[in-house]
Amino acid sequence: MTTKTLKIDFVSDVSCPWCIIGLQALEQAADRLKGEVALDLHFQPFELNPQMGPAGQDIGEHLHEKYGASPEQSQKNREAIAARGAELGFTFNMDKRSRIYNTFDAHRLLHWAEEKGLQSALKKALFKAYFTDGQSPGDHGVLVRVAGEVGLDANAARELLASDRYASEVRQREQFYQQQGIHSVPAIIINDRHLISGGQPVEVFEQALRQIAAQG
Repeated sequence: MTTKTLKIDFVSDVSCPWCIIGLQALEQAADRLKGEVALDLHFQPFELNPQMGPAGQDIGEHLHEKYGASPEQSQKNREAIAARGAELGFTFNMDKRSRIYNTFDAHRLLHWAEEKGLQSALKKALFKAYFTDGQSPGDHGVLVRVAGEVGLDANAARELLASDRYASEVRQREQFYQQQGIHSVPAIIINDRHLISGGQPVEVFEQALRQIAAQG
C-alpha cells in the first residue's frame, strides 16, 4: 500500500482553544492511519479579534460582550474545553489565561516560520505559551523567546516583529479564507476541496481522511 499525502490548510488562530483541540485530534487521526495517509500541513491565519488593542481585554468581560456568556456559562465552557484537551494530551490551565490578545504579529511570525520549515513547531509552542502557560501571544518578548525555543533565529524574529514584514501577505490570506466563507475556526480544508469545521473527535477526522485518501 502506498501512502497518500493529503494537503491540509488548517485555518486557525493561536488564541482559539478549539483550534488546538482540532489540531491534536487531526494529528492523532493521521497517526492511526500511518502508512495509509500523511499530512502536508499548512497553517493559515484567522484572527478571532482583529480589532483588539495591544493591551488585550479581560477574558470574562470579552466573552460576555462577544457572546453574552454569563460567568457560570463561561466556567462550564472552560471546564469542557479543559476536559477535551486532557483527553487529547493537551493541558489547558484556564486559571492562568485571564486576558485575550491581538494575534496579528503571531501570524506574521508563523508565515515566516513556514518558509523555514518550522511552522508546525511554532504553532504548537504558541498554543502552549497561551493556553498552558498563560503568556500573551501578542507580546513580542514572548514571540521571540518561543521562536528561539523551536529553532528559529531569535534575532531575526525580533527584527521581523519590529518591522511590518509579511503584514500584507497575512492580510491577503485572511481575506482569501473569509471570501471562501470561513467565519469561524478551526476550518480544516483538505486537498483544496473538502472542509471539516470545528474541534471534531479523532474518529471523525480518521473517517474523513480515510475516505478522501481512497478517492485518489
